[in-house]
Amino acid sequence: MGRAVCQKGVVSLSKSYLFPTYTKFPLTLVKGSKSTLWDDEGKSYLDFMTGLAVCNLGHVPERVKMRVQEQLEQVWHVSNLFHIPAQEELAEKLVTVSCADLVFFCNSGAEANEAAIKCARRYHQRVLGNERYEIITFEQSFHGRTLATLTATGQEKVKDGYLPLPEGFVHARFNDIESVRSSITQQTAAVMLELVQGESGVHLAEPQFVSELAALCKEKDILLIVDEVQTGIGRTGSMFAYEHYGIEPDILTLAKGLASGLPIGAMMGKEKLRDAFSAGSHASTFGGSPVPTAAGLATIETLLDDGLLEQASRAGAYAQDKLRNDLQAYPVIRTVRGLGLLIGIEFTIPVAPVIQQLHLNGLLVLPGGTHVIRFMPSLYVTHAEIDQAVGILGHVLRELDGSANGR
Repeated sequence: MGRAVCQKGVVSLSKSYLFPTYTKFPLTLVKGSKSTLWDDEGKSYLDFMTGLAVCNLGHVPERVKMRVQEQLEQVWHVSNLFHIPAQEELAEKLVTVSCADLVFFCNSGAEANEAAIKCARRYHQRVLGNERYEIITFEQSFHGRTLATLTATGQEKVKDGYLPLPEGFVHARFNDIESVRSSITQQTAAVMLELVQGESGVHLAEPQFVSELAALCKEKDILLIVDEVQTGIGRTGSMFAYEHYGIEPDILTLAKGLASGLPIGAMMGKEKLRDAFSAGSHASTFGGSPVPTAAGLATIETLLDDGLLEQASRAGAYAQDKLRNDLQAYPVIRTVRGLGLLIGIEFTIPVAPVIQQLHLNGLLVLPGGTHVIRFMPSLYVTHAEIDQAVGILGHVLRELDGSANGR
């Protein structure tokens, strides 16, 4: 087997030692600062994908960098058999800014959701003494790539070739309370919900549906799990998306933006769940290690000290208005929707060729399903940067329209 070859920034996967699990964009990004990335040929890009909604503070935020550097000089790993100060501090900070009372740290969103599923089942079976195990999730949802979380995901494409899937998951229709009601059985332990379904196209939960769902879960003694992996840490203009809906979930899950690019996940829950995750019931070797938790603590402190929740709310409203006003003349644009700085632009055509042209013109975005482009910039994004991004999109749409008219 030959060595991986890198030519003009593109690694040939046929000669790579990596499994070809990703369809990679033909770019090699080597440097980042705030809202800008540079490739290995020196070209700059305005970043409106932020590493899949991970770099909420932009690239290489100074306060996080300094905290990580300090931690790197002290200790990197000791395991969860010892007390880790940064882990305790981050847990306290997360509890302070949320409705939760307890935190379990892991390494990713999928692991956080896996922990939520396990905690919900064990709460019913070991604390309440019943045999409930089923989790109701929703069509179009996305919860991860482990066997349990891909089964929880309401999209068939992620399940191809992985049979048999674990039992205990039921998919209801999103924003349809009667579908949820009819899915409940004597075995139902929890409902898991994304308040904004980002990966499938930025679909927002309706406030009345969420209110009715929370009441139904309380009535039936069913745990409500809110997956905040993409929506948490300021992305929607509040610390967590559930705050927009006036509810308090029993469990919420975090990852992506929590440590500004370092791998971390968190499952957070109410006090009543404490005995469900007793000693030895769940674990993670690297979860909550000193370096990522130090980064997470600096991330939350920066978010609060710099007023980024209000900034994200204002910038998101400006971006949606700008997109609607400037792009309304293009028939390929069906609608613009979003919450804070998680914005979806729905097209009447597949967006893959549009994204390719946007990248060539210096704007990095990614799809949400086949017909939606997601805008997910840094929470520091300025109006000028939003204007620039919308201008690039308009330019590409004019080029595409001209090409189509020329045929």
